[in-house]
Amino acid sequence: MNRVVHPQRSFNTGRFVRPAIGLCVAAFLAWRLWAILFVEQVYGGDTWVRFAISGIILGGVYAVIALGYTLIYGILFMINFAHGDVMMVGAFAGYFTLEAFTGAGLLDKGVLWSVIVVLVAFAVGMLVAMVVAVVLERVAYRPLRKAPRLVPLISAIGASIFLENAAQLMFGTARHDYSNPQIVARNIGWNIMVSGKPVLITYTGVLTFVLSILLMVGLFVLVQRTKMGKAMRAVAEDKDIAALMGIDVDRVIVNTFAISGLLAGAAGVMWGLHMGLIYHYVGFIPGLKAFTAAVLGGIGNIPGAMLGGLTLGILEAIGPALLGMPYQLKDVVAFSILVLVLIFRPTGLLGEVLSEKKM
Repeated sequence: MNRVVHPQRSFNTGRFVRPAIGLCVAAFLAWRLWAILFVEQVYGGDTWVRFAISGIILGGVYAVIALGYTLIYGILFMINFAHGDVMMVGAFAGYFTLEAFTGAGLLDKGVLWSVIVVLVAFAVGMLVAMVVAVVLERVAYRPLRKAPRLVPLISAIGASIFLENAAQLMFGTARHDYSNPQIVARNIGWNIMVSGKPVLITYTGVLTFVLSILLMVGLFVLVQRTKMGKAMRAVAEDKDIAALMGIDVDRVIVNTFAISGLLAGAAGVMWGLHMGLIYHYVGFIPGLKAFTAAVLGGIGNIPGAMLGGLTLGILEAIGPALLGMPYQLKDVVAFSILVLVLIFRPTGLLGEVLSEKKM
């Protein structure tokens, strides 16, 4: 007589461990928030507003860089870890453009000339970064398109190291100070009163945030409303079927890298104008944080990259104060968010956008 053997049910510890960890983290954060705001009262309302403004500005830059990660991931299903260094190249291109105008005595020839100088700096920075991104696609990524996913990732890391060392050889290791026109001078702007104290809203901060929003909206419209965007979405869904429908897949991929390069170049010039100092390693940490922002919002999701960048910027700005940490440890907050997102919600706030093949 045959005996029916029932499979033993295994006890899934992860089902209980992760919620327990989440509750502990949430309880700790709630306790620190209560202590900082109502017990210790270390900071006044004006300081919290300064933190929030700083976070929104940096979050806008992170969001613009994260859009490049999201675009390339959506098309090729790879993380372009050289993207932050493309931003660095754009920042240097804008720097040398401003230096050329300074040498010609045209930097502060009036409001009209100042506007022209800023526009030219952005145009040069974006175009140079676009060229670098397209060359990287042609040299470092296209030959590996059919390779396993780990191979182009390693190639991207190598491209990042190459760009950093090439910039170090060409521009030196010294930090370079951006020469801002007077209309976007650093540490100058409008004062608003909060809790009886002035809070500065800088010209560069407003310029950075407004341009970030315009670029994000422009990209969303391009992807959703144009023929190029329709082709990009078709290639992201299925390259083979898109090619059968007459879409030039290689051209779409090149266009994607070109757009991501334009965004990275704009972010680099915005970083230089607002932060002031650039050097050969300036794109590495913002690039990693933008990757964190893309994961936080939902990799492959354009609105998610926008939301993730702004959220990360604000959390990074106010996080050290809430946790009672020195502000120099703000990077710990940013990358801790990445770890927590990967543990508790790996699809991000708005969810990943993947084709059925990728799923």
